[in-house]
Amino acid sequence: MKRIVLTGGGTAGHVTPCIALLPSLAKEGYDIQYIGSYQGIERKLIEEYGIPYHGISSGKLRRYLDPKNLTDPFRVLKGYIEARKLLKRLKPDVLFSKGGFVTVPVVLAAKKYHIPVIIHESDMTPGLANKIAIPAAKKVCANFPETMKYLPPEKAVLTGTPIRKELFSGNKIKGLDFCGFTANKPVILIIGGSSGSRAINQVVRDMLPTLIRDYQIIHLCGKGNIDEKLEGKSGYVQFEYIKKELSDLFAAADLVISRAGANAICELLALRKPNILIPLPQGSSRGDQILNAESFERQGYSYVLKEEDLSVSSLYQSIKTVMEKRQEFIQAMNKSELNNSIETIIQLIKETQK
Repeated sequence: MKRIVLTGGGTAGHVTPCIALLPSLAKEGYDIQYIGSYQGIERKLIEEYGIPYHGISSGKLRRYLDPKNLTDPFRVLKGYIEARKLLKRLKPDVLFSKGGFVTVPVVLAAKKYHIPVIIHESDMTPGLANKIAIPAAKKVCANFPETMKYLPPEKAVLTGTPIRKELFSGNKIKGLDFCGFTANKPVILIIGGSSGSRAINQVVRDMLPTLIRDYQIIHLCGKGNIDEKLEGKSGYVQFEYIKKELSDLFAAADLVISRAGANAICELLALRKPNILIPLPQGSSRGDQILNAESFERQGYSYVLKEEDLSVSSLYQSIKTVMEKRQEFIQAMNKSELNNSIETIIQLIKETQK
């Protein structure tokens, strides 16, 4: 039986594209194994699909001063030793890496055993982990046309990002019923998330009395960010995180407000959802979300609001603008060639395996 090892971790964005590939890989007859960090978010997400999961030590490689720079290299070295032992035992035919620092020791171990490696780079410019890993790769999948110039020409393949098929099966009525909403008022889906989205959560809650006059609000606010004072408020529902019903919530939404992580915005594009992107500012990231958002804005897919300009009045005006121009955004997205890339990547995996 053919065997593939998937790796990626640190954020959900480094895992969901791997999850999107699972049904097609199984259909092709692959035995699928996953290598991630001991207790990263990837472990819970992957184990829910019944895929054998192998944890290794993981450390972050930083380009700035931090006390952890003294200890993390040893964690990475330990991860490399563990990855070598795992790959020697698993003997995969091919490795697919989605990025994140846990993937660096896995990719380098695969190179040691001459296991073909395919890397997927979601962002406009490769992050540090993928920059280290690219020399060991046979092929590098790119999400954006602009990314191709940053990659070795003989390795670069423009694929777009794999989108989970279940996202396309959402039911609007089920989504409205799940939230206790009616069909006669537009719905805004706000995807907050981790601590980096507290700025969005706060502004949304500050403007709630005004918002719910005209809209119904679904607020995915992230773990530990539920505001108990707002529980049961008419026209507003809040959840830390939604998995099973997410496709129904997307189907119910007339407008989505989101950060600008590459996988998230590609899902919005695939679903043809008018959206407002609030990218993480430069100080909170390496600036990749800003570049992602600018690309989507240039192509007419998204309205971009910088976090430094975020306020009750600016967000309300942005919502008003996008709602008035909904059809223009949808028409632009309909012209996109960045559609689901699962078939392209599966074919690449088949061609690249040893």
